[in-house]
Amino acid sequence: MPPPAPASPKICILIPAYREEHCIAPVIHEVGDYCPQAEIVVIDDGSPDQTGPVAAAAGATVLAHVHNQGKGAALQTGFDHARETGCDLAITLDGDGQHAPSDIPAFLQAYERTHSAVLVGNRMGNLTDMPPLRRFVNRFMSDLLSRQMGQYVPDSQCGFRLYHRSAFPEGLYDTASRRFAAESEILLRLSLRGFKIGAVTIQTIYGTEKSKIHPLADTVRFFRMLRRFKTIKKEFRAP
Repeated sequence: MPPPAPASPKICILIPAYREEHCIAPVIHEVGDYCPQAEIVVIDDGSPDQTGPVAAAAGATVLAHVHNQGKGAALQTGFDHARETGCDLAITLDGDGQHAPSDIPAFLQAYERTHSAVLVGNRMGNLTDMPPLRRFVNRFMSDLLSRQMGQYVPDSQCGFRLYHRSAFPEGLYDTASRRFAAESEILLRLSLRGFKIGAVTIQTIYGTEKSKIHPLADTVRFFRMLRRFKTIKKEFRAP
């Protein structure tokens, strides 16, 4: 008798969202088209608009923060849910339409092929549609983080990612990097734990939406996070 076929992994799609009432429903519907077996979870990070109700009406599970806490905290709420509900894989993407749900199968195929516990989207192969300043910042920060991690991640600022449950982040409620620097800190901490971080080529999409990144403030947070990480690395490696 042949061995039983391995069970399909339980998947959830985590979408942190803030003030995305006009974008979130199309994103949810498209995610459902490309990954119908997954639970779609929208983490409404204290939006003052109708992001949460619109997401719920579109069929997503909605986890709501009473107050805006930042993307890192929203992601942690999502990962806690994924862990508690027994998910094997979590895919994170943004709710503003800058990540194409049609790329989700590429992440799942890469996972089936490599079994990498962490896969990060890579937009750097097609830079035509990426604003020049964003292109420079992404390359600069990715190179800087790669040196700190001791492994090359071509687009470390990309939030479109796949995580195996063994790599689900913890502690983003408590870290000082609860906003956009949190995604960089996740990679740094996972690298300390010995995880190899893979990359998946994805589409580069920039529309008319207004970015929630604040260049000066978020750059300052990024370098503060790097400085703190050096201390964390020393403590981690201490006998």
